[in-house]
Amino acid sequence: MHIVTGIGIMLLMISMGCASTPLQESTGEYLDDSIITTKVKTALLRCPLVSGTDVHVETFKNRVQLSGFVDEMRQAEQAIFLSREVEGVGVVENRLSIK
Repeated sequence: MHIVTGIGIMLLMISMGCASTPLQESTGEYLDDSIITTKVKTALLRCPLVSGTDVHVETFKNRVQLSGFVDEMRQAEQAIFLSREVEGVGVVENRLSIK
């Protein structure tokens, strides 16, 4: 009986270590966000209108944040559009500045 209780407590502690909090991601969420970041960055680099090297992409819990600099507003709009088209993106936060 004590062994079963001990194993149950141990499993509970392990699962709590994998859970996410509002300020911290679980391992699975981190991997999902890394994939989203890569897909968004790839879309930006493939677009001739947007300078993908000047736009920084960060993802936290499916929320994509774009930051950096663009030459004109339509580049920022295109970056936002491309980001929203990526599967798994929930929200796009625009922090892009126009040079």
